[in-house]
Amino acid sequence: MAQGDDDELAELRRRRVQQLQQQTSQDAVNAQAYAQQEAEMARREAERAEILRRILTPEARERLGRIRLAKPEVANSVEQQLIALAASGRIQRAVDDATLRALLERIAPERREIHITRR
Repeated sequence: MAQGDDDELAELRRRRVQQLQQQTSQDAVNAQAYAQQEAEMARREAERAEILRRILTPEARERLGRIRLAKPEVANSVEQQLIALAASGRIQRAVDDATLRALLERIAPERREIHITRR
């Protein structure tokens, strides 16, 4: 019986080692895919930043950076619109601060005024 137990134990160990090797190779594939996705995202972000650098004046870029700190969703929306305009060729010259402010006024939601009445 001791020989049968040893054989069974050796078989269990062999299976476990094989399972660990497969898991390790799968983890390596997953890590490689994740690294590729990260690299692709970084490349896209770099392209986006380069396009914005070309179409915005330094003052407009600075304003957009401050907006990104306060309202990231508004900044993303403005950037997407600017990139789309540049891609379609509708931007002929660099967007200055005044033009960016005008675009922001059209995009940004209306501000609600708060009136306090005292009795």
